[in-house]
This record gives sequence, C-alpha cells and structure tokens, in this order.
Amino acid sequence: MNTTPLTDLLNLSDKTAVVTGGAKGIGEAIVRRLHEAGANVVIADMDQGAAHKLADSLSQDRADSAYVVDCDVSRSDDVNKTVATAIDNFGGIDILVNNAGIFPFANLAELSAELLDKIYTVNVRGVHLFTQAVAEHMRQTGRHGRMITVCSIDSLHPSGVGLAGYDASKHAVWGYLKNVALELASDNIVVNGIAPGGIATPGVAAMSGGNTEEVKASGSNVPLGRWGDPDDIAKTALFLASDLSTYMTGSMVVVDGGKLLQ
Repeated sequence: MNTTPLTDLLNLSDKTAVVTGGAKGIGEAIVRRLHEAGANVVIADMDQGAAHKLADSLSQDRADSAYVVDCDVSRSDDVNKTVATAIDNFGGIDILVNNAGIFPFANLAELSAELLDKIYTVNVRGVHLFTQAVAEHMRQTGRHGRMITVCSIDSLHPSGVGLAGYDASKHAVWGYLKNVALELASDNIVVNGIAPGGIATPGVAAMSGGNTEEVKASGSNVPLGRWGDPDDIAKTALFLASDLSTYMTGSMVVVDGGKLLQ
C-alpha cells in the first residue's frame, strides 16, 4: 500500500510548468495553482502586459519563480523560444499545459476557409508544436512528464450553433491526444485532457456584456446551477499535474457542472 502523505503527492516544488495562454482566465488560474503547489512557471502568452503583471505578483511570493515569453503558439520559433526559456532558467520542463485557443463564432455560411484555417492554426497546430517540442525534451532528459491540454466539452458534443470550426478543431485535438498518449506511454510521459463546460472568464464576460459573477450565476440550464469558475479547471489541472494521477493517460476529465448529462 502506498503511504505517501497527501501533501507530498501535491508537492510540485521540484517541477517546472509551461502554460500557454497563461496570462488571463483559465490559464491564469492554472498558473496560480501550479505555482502555489511549488512549481516554477513559464507563462507563454501574447498579452505581455497581463503576463508580466501575473509573473511579478508570483515572484513577490517566491523570487525568480515565474518567467514570461511573448509567444504565438502557432509559430515554431516562438515555441522553441519558450522551451529554451524554461530550460535556461529552470533546467527543464516537467509539466506542459496547452491552454491557448480561440473560439470565434461563425454560422456555416459565414465560416470561410480562411477562418477555419486560423482556428486550426491556433487550436490544433499550436497544441502539436508544443507537445512535439516538449515531448522530445522530456524523452531526452528521461522525465516522467505530464502533458495537459485544455480541450472543451465541444471535443465530445456540440454546445451550440456557430461553433462548427471550433468543434472540428477540438475533436481533432482529442483524437490527437489519445494517439500521442499511446505513443508516449513507454517513455513514462502521460497525456491527458480537460473538457471544460461554460466557464465564467473575463473574456466570456466581456463578450456577453456582463461581469464574471453575473455570467456564473446565469447558468440555470446547467445541472449544478452555475457556470464554472476558472479555478474549477485549475484544480483539475493541478490534479493531473500531481502524483494524485500517476496511473492516468489518454483520459479526458469533464468539468462541466453536469452539462453533458442533458
């Protein structure tokens, strides 16, 4: 019987995490939880103002524990720069969180080939580039790596009209992750996904003309009666990044307040 104390199972103090899209919303919440558990973090994001503000606040708690990289996940050069930053400053990467993504609404007649390509470039190509680069690093250094990708319940079931391009990209990512999990299992690298339902992020609130608390309270059509909070996803990411989930790979953890039950 394993008698490892719970505090040790959740301790990431010797780990380094790269989080894409880590400056705001779900990404910020994940960065904060991993950092709280002791991990050093690299925040890869194009919003440099928000990213540096977050890194500065984390470094006040623990000096030199957070770095920022200006990163477009669809560009190989930016991906390689992010990986190099983590290695140069922290010695390597133990945890990858693919969180960056876009979700433009477009009905079928409005979904141009150019927009579809843009969605795939960020949501699929970006996940692939980071997964490929970090997996190679983990293989070379013999790390028991953790790869976590924030997908969507739309990876499993459409949530509404106007998201055909988004849904196609998220279905693609889920298929990709399962195959990569199978390939990397022999290297002791685990690959899992998280499928959020409706999450009350500042970005979603801005799109709906309200604030996050109003958005959260508007979830009357969700079995649990509310939209999710970014920290609901962050706590799941912490579980997948920690030794609480050592026997999981190729899994999708649904965090949707019961929405897919309807």
